[in-house]
Amino acid sequence: MEKLVLPEEMFKSECVGVVVIGRNEGHRLIVCLDSLTEKVKHIVYVDSGSEDDSVKHAEELNVNVVQLDLSTPFTAARARNAGFARLMQIAPDIDYVQFVDGDCEVVETWLEAAVDYLDGYDEVAVVCGRRRERYPNDSIYNAMCDLEWNTPVGNAKACGGDAMMRVKAFKQVVGYTDTLIAGEEPELCVRLRKNGWKIERLDEEMTLHDAAMKTFSQWWKRNVRAGHAYAEGSFLHGGSPERHWVKETLRILIWALLIPILIILTLFFHWQVSLALAYLYLFQFVRLALKNLQQQRPFPWKLAGFSLMSKFAEFQGLVQFYKQLVFGQQTKLIEYK
Repeated sequence: MEKLVLPEEMFKSECVGVVVIGRNEGHRLIVCLDSLTEKVKHIVYVDSGSEDDSVKHAEELNVNVVQLDLSTPFTAARARNAGFARLMQIAPDIDYVQFVDGDCEVVETWLEAAVDYLDGYDEVAVVCGRRRERYPNDSIYNAMCDLEWNTPVGNAKACGGDAMMRVKAFKQVVGYTDTLIAGEEPELCVRLRKNGWKIERLDEEMTLHDAAMKTFSQWWKRNVRAGHAYAEGSFLHGGSPERHWVKETLRILIWALLIPILIILTLFFHWQVSLALAYLYLFQFVRLALKNLQQQRPFPWKLAGFSLMSKFAEFQGLVQFYKQLVFGQQTKLIEYK
């Protein structure tokens, strides 16, 4: 007979606190907080200028709320750092902090599994598990997100927005870099690994994510943000031995800049060469589609097409980063929902 788990027997550890960040998440935030309030005593919700009832909902659930100053640009990194600082004020003795985005529901078994793993491996700074899309079949864009979350289990280079971190390690590297508008988790992990820490992805269900991405424009903006992150990440840590995001940046430049320029330059002098270069996109499209078919991914041909198009959106983000860098402009958050 299956054992009945009574409320008092459920996981409720004093060694872990939670930081939830959000902006206009609506019902998704309520679902997120409901998945945590019965399990963890110390929860901080950081709101980035929501215009809905997010703050009200959090306060009704007796969650500690931090509202970011509107005069400073919002970033997820800044929000997480602010949440961590508040958590240290109300629970200075905790060992671990679970970061989670406000559009995610935490799976019931995750917190206990993560704490157990960190308790057993002192060299591990970060653990994350499987993040799944709640509605992967609602749109091709949601399906792409679900595939993006499906990374290998085991030792990892980076985590995503949902992860449990060792407080000692987080403090050692002084947290996230506030100014990064995207890619702040891999950048943090670069610094953690430089300090000898490890990042592990467990074979455990962690969170259900609601991308709520149903339009092409949302998808495009999300990839613009990714391109910005690749450019900034390679700028900050590209010179390190691991060449952080240099390969990803070079791919963007090759497919969205170099090949198009060569096609145009050779068009008037050697049209055969220009045509051959144009066929590279067809070859890449077929290659990606066949790979998707082999891996039994949904929408194999559409995914191949979107993968090719994403390089041009990412190039837009790359140009945006270097334009801001050259002209000393302030980086602005790129929101897709």
